[in-house]
Amino acid sequence: MPEFTLLHKDIVEPYFVDEQIDSVFHLASPASPIDYLRLPLQTLKVGSHGTHHTLGLAKAHRARFLIASTSEVYGDPQVHPQPESYWGHVNPIGPRGVYDEAKRYAEALTMAYHRQQGVDTAIIRIFNTYGPRMRPNDGRAIPTFLRQALTSKPITVFGDGSQTRSFTYVDDLIRGMIALQESGYHEPVNVGNPNEFTLLELAEAVIDITGSSSEIVYEALPTDDPKIRQPNIDLAKQVLGWEPTVALREGLQRTLDESGVDVLVGSAR
Repeated sequence: MPEFTLLHKDIVEPYFVDEQIDSVFHLASPASPIDYLRLPLQTLKVGSHGTHHTLGLAKAHRARFLIASTSEVYGDPQVHPQPESYWGHVNPIGPRGVYDEAKRYAEALTMAYHRQQGVDTAIIRIFNTYGPRMRPNDGRAIPTFLRQALTSKPITVFGDGSQTRSFTYVDDLIRGMIALQESGYHEPVNVGNPNEFTLLELAEAVIDITGSSSEIVYEALPTDDPKIRQPNIDLAKQVLGWEPTVALREGLQRTLDESGVDVLVGSAR
């Protein structure tokens, strides 16, 4: 069967595919804070128009449809860890709202297509994910810390570094995504690593693994930055038989080894 890859700029307009399609993965969206803060309207459009058009493609082909949602639908959560039943605590008019609300709307649209149009849909809520070949200036914590450590620059931690994240190695994420697409399950499912780390602990781990002499410096916390983030993955274990297998330090070492220093430092060298 032919494979098709469409960019987010392509799906905000109606599009069609003549060949038979059995499975549709809607993964398009700016996902880094640097990107969605720079492209707020494009982020909203790919979550709304792009999801609508891609659901239409899946409906036309009677294909299984999976949308990549995000732990950001929980916002700055008041329930910890976050189960799929939690509705979230999101500021819809804050600068991060363009991404959070685009994904929340996309989930609502996906369920509406499932309930009213009978489309076979799946929703994966992806928590912080990392791995080889991330952009060094991506703006997310792990590529930023690795780039800074490898160039002996200060590692910049927002706030006091006590905010937490749960980091999933990309291989684990892909296993969970495929398992969900093959499951026939329709409700949202968290796919993430439940092992929670502060950003200060992450920075210290990166310094240790790289052998860097970088110092840690602190910068102002961005607006609406979540203070805690940890998935409850009971549903993924029950429905998919899935849980992550790669620990943080192992994943960081793999990222370092498989990317290579030149890729991780990019133009910063």
